[in-house]
Amino acid sequence: MSRASTAPTAPATRRGALGRSTLRAQFTLVIFMLAFLPNVVLTVTARPSVPTSTLLAWMLIVGSLCALVGYVLSGTLLRAVSRLQNEVERGDFTQPHPDDPSEILALRGAFSGLLDRLGTEQGRRNAFMATLVHDLKTPLIATGHLTRALTTLPLPDEERRAVGDQIQAETTRLLALVQQMADAHRFEQEDVTVHLVPTDLRALVDSVAARLAPQATGRTLTVSGHGYAGADPTVLDRAVTNLAVNALRYARTHVELTVTARGIEVTDDGPGLPAPLDTLAQPFNAQPTTIAGQQYTAGTAGLGLFIVRRIAEAHGGGLHYDRAPPGQPPDPDPSVPPADLTRFTLELPEVTP
Repeated sequence: MSRASTAPTAPATRRGALGRSTLRAQFTLVIFMLAFLPNVVLTVTARPSVPTSTLLAWMLIVGSLCALVGYVLSGTLLRAVSRLQNEVERGDFTQPHPDDPSEILALRGAFSGLLDRLGTEQGRRNAFMATLVHDLKTPLIATGHLTRALTTLPLPDEERRAVGDQIQAETTRLLALVQQMADAHRFEQEDVTVHLVPTDLRALVDSVAARLAPQATGRTLTVSGHGYAGADPTVLDRAVTNLAVNALRYARTHVELTVTARGIEVTDDGPGLPAPLDTLAQPFNAQPTTIAGQQYTAGTAGLGLFIVRRIAEAHGGGLHYDRAPPGQPPDPDPSVPPADLTRFTLELPEVTP
């Protein structure tokens, strides 16, 4: 184990020392030439009658002194570089020194920024693995138990159908989560490609509402407003569906999809976001999030919001969140005061009536 961890370090150290020595040799040569050549010219032109052997001896002395001066000065010039290299190899290079030139300070900043980005990527990679282990394991375990019950227990036909429906539901949930993870990873690495065409936004939200109506058990799902905009209907449908599914998950009594002059609003009477949108809409965030008493580990809660935001940005708009004052009381019980509504706005440019 120790050999595996130290083997790459020794060649890297040798390469660093070789590169530093080469750079110092180049500096030494430049200083030597700048100091030695004028001495050669002055000596030859000033004392033409001096014997050749004496001139050669003098040139040898002058050349040695110039080489020594060049070597010492090059070491002084490269001292900050050598110090930075040693600190980088030790992993402790964030603190600048008073004699650091601006170029070395810039290198320190660049190295620190690189380490920060690597740390962020490592954290997201760890969170991605945590998502795989935690969130995919739950439906897989449930499916395994249901399959075992279906194949080993003498269930009546009605119960067998119910177990089969549960297996189908868990499979659908698993596939949806895998698709969201794949989309979030792809949208994080590359731009979202859209093909804009004139789109009837009311028809699009009507389609989403009709498709999600079976999930609105015990809650009302309404649609209002009209408008047209340049959009990619297939991609935009995915964004509106993500927002509507999220709203149905947390709404108490009702969800409304509205076409406005700004774009498409999805409003519900749920508890709202527990943190700022910019914090939650991050894929594979390592921080757990609790919404309506349910904890989501490793950024699962932010996958859908991140996808919606990237789709909105690809259309030239954005995703906004706020708490809106209620219109009509959502609860017919007059003793229950109306609460502020959760409102997401998928902003689109140039929406026309």
